[in-house]
Amino acid sequence: MSTGFEKPPILQVAGLRKAFGGNVVLEGVDLAVGRGEIVGLLGPNGSGKSTLLNVVTGFEAADQGEVRFDGRRIERLPAHRIVAQGIARTFQLPSMPTKMSVMEVAMAASTARHGVWDTLLRPRAERRAEQAARDKAARLLSELLLEPVRDLPASALSGGQKKLLGIVCALMGDPGMLMLDEPTAGVHPNLRNDIVQALLKLNAAGMTLVVVEHDMHFIQSLCTRCVVLDRGHIVASCRPDELASNARVLEAYLGAAAHAPAEESAA
Repeated sequence: MSTGFEKPPILQVAGLRKAFGGNVVLEGVDLAVGRGEIVGLLGPNGSGKSTLLNVVTGFEAADQGEVRFDGRRIERLPAHRIVAQGIARTFQLPSMPTKMSVMEVAMAASTARHGVWDTLLRPRAERRAEQAARDKAARLLSELLLEPVRDLPASALSGGQKKLLGIVCALMGDPGMLMLDEPTAGVHPNLRNDIVQALLKLNAAGMTLVVVEHDMHFIQSLCTRCVVLDRGHIVASCRPDELASNARVLEAYLGAAAHAPAEESAA
């Protein structure tokens, strides 16, 4: 598969197929993401965006095809091992525990190496890992604007703050790539710019980002490239400012008649 990148891409998907019974959700999907890119994954409802994210991150198994991260095949690995390889993700509707503070939730996200009980309950003399997790959590909470609410119950946060806490949790394992599932869905407009700025700062520090999103303004503010899915196929890969003039994108969102010449539509 030709990728168009001078260096090997950090993520390569080739010939990916996924069906649920007779419903084929992904068919022959090829995708390459360059190291340090910010890629927006777009498409109408039911186009396969979330399924593609789920397959890459190990929450769904591919029926066919390959997924390589940093040159290593990962499509048959369980989700926790994919996290260990360096891919983290967030969820569209993050669920937060009612009896843990924001800080405790962030610290518990370091369990990829230590385990939640090992991290939180070991005797003080043996808690170097806990202190390291606390320091990292404090830094990330500050960077993502959650330091003022660090001691509140995580369940008491607003929808946007929960999205930010989800990003903090994903970053606790030092991933090489972060995949976000609709990070601005249900978020107050005043907080969307904060999320954009936080993600741009992460990218400037070397993080590769793949973002499933419907908000075009958010995509244009953040992404360097957009990949558009329609009915399980990739139909476009272009800059955000090219979306409105791309015939395949218009057809995916509006239907074939939306961009047909007037005389053809009248025929």
